[in-house]
Amino acid sequence: MSFLLKKEEVKKMATKLYVGGLPYSTQEGALKELFAQAGNVVSAVIIMDKMSGRSKGFGFVEMSTQDEAGKAISMFNDQEFEGRKLTVNEARPMEARPPRTGGNDRGGYGGGGGRREY
Repeated sequence: MSFLLKKEEVKKMATKLYVGGLPYSTQEGALKELFAQAGNVVSAVIIMDKMSGRSKGFGFVEMSTQDEAGKAISMFNDQEFEGRKLTVNEARPMEARPPRTGGNDRGGYGGGGGRREY
C-alpha cells in the first residue's frame, strides 16, 4: 500500500473543507452562497443518508485557493448558521475503518444469566 499523495491531491486537500453542524434543512445552494463570501467556491456538497435520503448535517466545500480556504475557516468556524454552530476545518482523507461486526464491542461470547446448577 502506498500512502504517498500526488501533488494535485495535496493541493486539493488544502482547499477542501469539512463543514459540520449544518442544519438538516440546508441546501447545497445555500451552503455555496454562504462560503462565496470567502472567495470562489469550486463545489459544495451536503452528505445525505443513503437509507432516508435526509441530510447527515455535514458536507464539504472546495475553495479555489488555499488562501480562500483559510479565510473561510476563519470566517465560519464556530459561527452560528441558521441556529446551529458550524465546525469548519480542512478536510482530511477518510481513514480506513476496520470491518464492522455485529454486537456491542464487549467481545467474548454472550451468555450468563439464567439458573445455574452447582
